[in-house]
Amino acid sequence: MKKILVWTLVILSSLLILIYAFNVEYLLKGVRTIYLTGNNTAFISDYEYFENREIKNSVPQPWLLHEKYNSVTQSENLKKLNEERKTKSFLVIKNDSILFEKYFDDHKTSSLSNSFSVAKSIVTSMMFKAIMEGKIKGLDQPLSDYFEEYKEGVASELTVGDLASMSSGMKWSEKYYSVINITSESYFTEDIRSVVLRQDIIDKPGQSFRYSSGDTQLLGMVIEKATGTSLTDYLSEKFWQPMGAENSALWQIDSEKFGMEKAYCCIAGTARDFARFGKLYINKGKWNDEMILDPSYIHLSINPVFEDSPYYGYGWWLYNYEGKKVFTMNGHRGQFVISFPDENIIIVRQGEDNNQGSNDGSSDLFKYIAEGYKMATSID
Repeated sequence: MKKILVWTLVILSSLLILIYAFNVEYLLKGVRTIYLTGNNTAFISDYEYFENREIKNSVPQPWLLHEKYNSVTQSENLKKLNEERKTKSFLVIKNDSILFEKYFDDHKTSSLSNSFSVAKSIVTSMMFKAIMEGKIKGLDQPLSDYFEEYKEGVASELTVGDLASMSSGMKWSEKYYSVINITSESYFTEDIRSVVLRQDIIDKPGQSFRYSSGDTQLLGMVIEKATGTSLTDYLSEKFWQPMGAENSALWQIDSEKFGMEKAYCCIAGTARDFARFGKLYINKGKWNDEMILDPSYIHLSINPVFEDSPYYGYGWWLYNYEGKKVFTMNGHRGQFVISFPDENIIIVRQGEDNNQGSNDGSSDLFKYIAEGYKMATSID
């Protein structure tokens, strides 16, 4: 027994030495946060294990409840899907009124849930706001105006718009179920700025879509520099408060020391408040009497940038359901804000699990689209 204990201590000590020698200390935080909590990837309540900044709300503007609120019931298919995929929140909003709303387990209207990459759509909204205010010159502004790392070679061609359209050409491998990779390092590092800035631009920017969290993180760093304020405060002032969010939210940061938001993910908010971005885009950037975003920016966001990637605009996913235009905000483990602009329908789903499937209709996303749409159109 004594020998086993000694060898265990030797192995653990050796692992720690290797971790620090190869500058991968983030692994310790990853193991502690994910695996030692019984998970194999980031999860919707993991914001409790990280430092956060508060996205403050102001005067709430609660959603109206539809006159037939919760009179429509889940179909058997939806009920089974929600149970199997551990759904926490499912909302259907029609004509700016909540038609159906159900929470599962211990979740309720005020429960915060990690949005993961839903935040990417929000960050591109913030970028367009900064352009609207003249703080960013436009989509064609070179990254070298903000970071000297992009002054030479192919990197000198990189623009703000390339980041928003996921076409930076950055060396980045998007993986979620392995601790040893760049995506995980960016999630657990204490200095995300340095992690992103050391990633090379290996392909000519602006040529084609390739999904990369690094692109959105770098875009967030541009917004931070251009506005002279934190992403959290800019989001609160320009969107969260004017749009009447009912609850404050949280945005994970890398550490108190460096204080950079994980721009590509990790806004923890309520289903009702995330739905507000669907409404803003359906209303072409207008909220009540205030023009929060110029309609031209909404148009750019919800239309394809590249012909060979018709499913992505600037920060938003684009689909077609039975001939109807649909745009969505998508996040890891099945966080969805789904909008039918012509029908004024918004569907929100938050949960623990998701079958990604493919764009042929086999994914959970398309099932939620179909079930939510069926609910919304089942009434007069």
